[in-house]
Amino acid sequence: MGKFNSAIFDAFSLEGKTVLITGASRGIGQAIAIALAEAGADIILVLRDLSNTETKDLIEKVGSKAYTVKADLANTTEVRGLVKHITDDLKLSIDILVNCGGIQRRHPAEDFPDSDWDEVLQVNLSTCFTLARDVGKHILDHISEKPEGYRGKIINIASLLSFQGGLTVPAYAAAKHGILGITKALSNDWVGKGINVNAVAPGYIATEMNTALIANPTRSRQILERIPAGRWGSPEDFKGVVVFLASKASDYVSGEVVAVDGGWLAR
Repeated sequence: MGKFNSAIFDAFSLEGKTVLITGASRGIGQAIAIALAEAGADIILVLRDLSNTETKDLIEKVGSKAYTVKADLANTTEVRGLVKHITDDLKLSIDILVNCGGIQRRHPAEDFPDSDWDEVLQVNLSTCFTLARDVGKHILDHISEKPEGYRGKIINIASLLSFQGGLTVPAYAAAKHGILGITKALSNDWVGKGINVNAVAPGYIATEMNTALIANPTRSRQILERIPAGRWGSPEDFKGVVVFLASKASDYVSGEVVAVDGGWLAR
């Protein structure tokens, strides 16, 4: 049996860190929020409905603090004021941002409505940039006050459709391609100043967003046949990779995207 060395475990600890996360009321986002709390972080949850306390309760159950702030990710005014509200009014400091909130709209491309295009691009791309910009500025403004070696972390949730076009989802594909561009661009600007920016690209995951695919026997079978791991992913498959990207263990990793897809892209 090997010797226990706490140093490697300490590299993954998030004790003393505060995370701002969107899209954590269910699915992948909820699993990520709980994992970050299990690693020691306190969590700020962005919710459209503050009466939904499920994730907050689960975070507090593992012993971390959980704060909730109300915002509609489709509302540009609310999004633009969010970080200022957290830092100025609530007096909370943000060390880590996880942009996980997202929506999906499906239509044949020739019939795709302008309204759905605008909403998907707003929630899945523009909101992610706005929050990354504002959290990045907050971290940079206060980084001189932090201990030596401190690094902020921004983690964007991308998609297989950051690399592929999908079917009947042109707005989602465009937004998720854009997430990779934002991730690389912000990394170029900030990694030398103390902020790492990375992305995680989920494959086909059994969540509410994929209900239509799972319910379609032909598409569901076609998808499963291409996944080398032999199963759809689950939200719990994201816990380890996001803790890694949020922690000191990934201090020399920036501008990267990690696919969590059961081997789909390698097929």
